[in-house]
Amino acid sequence: MHILVTNDDGVFAPGLLALVQALRSIAEISVLAPDKNWSASGHVKTLTHPLRARPVELADGTSALASDGAPSDCVALAVMGVIEKPIDMVVSGINPNANIGHDVTYSGTVTAAMEAVISGIPAIAVSLDAPENFSGPLDYSTAAKAAARIAQTLSQHELLANVLLNVNIPYLKEAELKGIRISRQGLRIYRDVLVRREDPRGRPYYWIGGESPTGVAESGTDFGDLAEGYVSITPIQLDLTAYALIDPLKAWNWHIG
Repeated sequence: MHILVTNDDGVFAPGLLALVQALRSIAEISVLAPDKNWSASGHVKTLTHPLRARPVELADGTSALASDGAPSDCVALAVMGVIEKPIDMVVSGINPNANIGHDVTYSGTVTAAMEAVISGIPAIAVSLDAPENFSGPLDYSTAAKAAARIAQTLSQHELLANVLLNVNIPYLKEAELKGIRISRQGLRIYRDVLVRREDPRGRPYYWIGGESPTGVAESGTDFGDLAEGYVSITPIQLDLTAYALIDPLKAWNWHIG
């Protein structure tokens, strides 16, 4: 098996290195990731300027490619031939914070996996539910081992087309994990606040501030299962059609002009 590893935190992020080292035990690994942090970038595709991919070396000596494109650009470049060997799976991460609920629409970690499934390649997005404002280096070892096991399991099965696995892992020791749950998307609660300031010339500029998001800790959801100490796996489909509304909308009295 040949796995492409990417992320949205940048090619030198410690979460990516931990993921590469864990996945190497089950597959051949190639790395093509952004050369800078693209967190909360969403599903970006660069069409208005050229992209570059330069060789770099990770901290353990692993050869990698760093691109000036977004996470989804990195996957597209790899799939379209920058990495010559065919790719069997894409694993994106390890993100240092959870990607749950509506986060999946913002997350570069998740949208890199989306780009893979658009190309018909199985994909996993991996995130660690680390505490907010954690001081010191994070321990990615539990998350990396879990990601490798999940990737190996996925390789033995076949997902429906246009479906990825969104994996979130509690910040616990391996022995403290309660197991794995297949979860549905939960409700993420954002407390964004608009912060208005002025530059030295008196012109306004804005920050999107506020408290860190929380969620509704309902068992069976990604947020709830994480809170209970389980690794959460949520199958995410790219088809966003609200099928239950198709027939009711047809019955509306639509007019043009």
